[in-house]
Amino acid sequence: MNVFTYKPKGVCSSLITFSIEDGIVKNVVFKDSCSGNSQGISRLVEGLPVTEVIRLLKGIRCGKKETSCPDQFARALESQLDFTNNNFKNDNFI
Repeated sequence: MNVFTYKPKGVCSSLITFSIEDGIVKNVVFKDSCSGNSQGISRLVEGLPVTEVIRLLKGIRCGKKETSCPDQFARALESQLDFTNNNFKNDNFI
């Protein structure tokens, strides 16, 4: 199982850590985020396929912001898929 740490931009959360095992999302943790919302997101996406989580969360906005913690997580997953499939690096990963 691979563990990833992503530094989101434009949101309250300072880090998102997660695992992907055989294309399934696991162990999602948002640091410095709205506790209830981030716990809810983490529990809801646990065990879902990466592509399904991206489909569900991509484009969600927080208030007037262009993004949100869920959207940033979807971007992290997309970036990880790009890296895995095409060897593209994303500087937001730590």
